[in-house]
Amino acid sequence: MRILVVEDQVRLADSVARVLRREGMAVDVAYDGTAALDRAAEVEYDLVVLDRDLPGVHGDDVCRQIMSGPGRTRVLMLTAAGSIADRVEGLTIGADDYLPKPFAYPELVARIRALGRRSQAAVPPVLVHGDLTFDPAQRLATRSGNRLPLNPKELAVLEYLLTERGRVVSAEELLERVWDEATDPFTTTVKATMNRLRTKLGEPPIIQTVPRAGYRI
Repeated sequence: MRILVVEDQVRLADSVARVLRREGMAVDVAYDGTAALDRAAEVEYDLVVLDRDLPGVHGDDVCRQIMSGPGRTRVLMLTAAGSIADRVEGLTIGADDYLPKPFAYPELVARIRALGRRSQAAVPPVLVHGDLTFDPAQRLATRSGNRLPLNPKELAVLEYLLTERGRVVSAEELLERVWDEATDPFTTTVKATMNRLRTKLGEPPIIQTVPRAGYRI
């Protein structure tokens, strides 16, 4: 998932980003509403974790503009105000979910994954291809019953290819959906990650390279 975290408390924003990156998500960060709208205009995010009480452009206005766009971006709104009336108002302006502060990181991650599933066609809870099995919730991949030693980025690439169910995915698409804005678009990181992933998946090969097009499972 490609995520935008919008939070004016810098330490909290950076902490949320670190947690989500450990979960294999590609995360960009904005510290105010203006920067959030600029980023959302450039990237079609799967989900925006949005603080409601932003300085400058208020979180409500950010939410309205994102939801009025042509994309399918989901919005998870955060706020220190946790009354039922506040939650109802946040959902009324277009947010898909609402989480009051302070929150537990495992709950935040679970809510993000649940919203991510709503954005996709129906995907089984465990992805299977031959003797390869991937459990997105546990971030666990096995082949022939043996756990594969994949790092978070390799797991994210594998998950994306499995959910695309045989569709050819270009290196540019993988770079956009699995990596964040800090990645050099001219880097060979996709190729390097794919080579490591193929080695760890073992034989017979599972990932196919389609010349001048990309990769597929």
